[in-house]
Amino acid sequence: MGRIIAVANQKGGVGKTTTTINLSAALAEAGQKVLLIDLDPQGNSTSGVGVDKRSLKNTIYELFLGTTDYNQCLIKTEYDNLWLLPANINLSGAEIELLDMERREYLLRNILEPVKKDYDFVVIDCPPSLNMLTVNALAAADTVLVPIQCEYYALEGLSQLLQTVSLVRKRLNPDLRLEGIVFTMYDARTNLSVQVVENVRKNLKENIYKTIIPRNVRLAEAPSHGMPITAYAPTSTGADSYRLLAMEVIARKQ
Repeated sequence: MGRIIAVANQKGGVGKTTTTINLSAALAEAGQKVLLIDLDPQGNSTSGVGVDKRSLKNTIYELFLGTTDYNQCLIKTEYDNLWLLPANINLSGAEIELLDMERREYLLRNILEPVKKDYDFVVIDCPPSLNMLTVNALAAADTVLVPIQCEYYALEGLSQLLQTVSLVRKRLNPDLRLEGIVFTMYDARTNLSVQVVENVRKNLKENIYKTIIPRNVRLAEAPSHGMPITAYAPTSTGADSYRLLAMEVIARKQ
């Protein structure tokens, strides 16, 4: 049975989509069958694995509305073991479209229930806000992975996200738990990055991954080429870091 991981942080610019794409690719490279779900209307996870989001006829949005089915929406990426449920700007209309739907919080869970057994991991890229799409991801997920940027305001909004997770656990998904927190954009040359990591580890009793994702030029370049870092710069520090993170995620499943 596949483990469903929602990658969430309502604070933008923390490496959420970068982590979703590259963790998915590293898990797939390690031989795990992975379904990547793009639940962000920006569609960056879709373009980040080489799919042209502008030319798509069927996306997760149409799947929510019931105008297409799962198999018509599913895309086999060019990478072994990696499949995609894509998104584009159409998904920005979902908030309004879903208003009148019954049990709208469970749309994604109902889509995944029959197919999650086909994958080892399902990784969901949530939008950078706590909206109905994020609630759908949390209602469907087994765990939540939270990327935190190594900067002064790192903990800003984290308590709100953890509160939302707690609320979803009470009302929608009693089995939801925190997968862990992963530090991103770490720069060992700055005291600030070191202090942020020490501060979070001291004050937060949640699971924190040992792997820390560094600031890396190759990581920043990869999305413009529509490639995960493991394909764009396989020997880079960024690629190695996401491979290590993937190993930790696999170990926690066992």
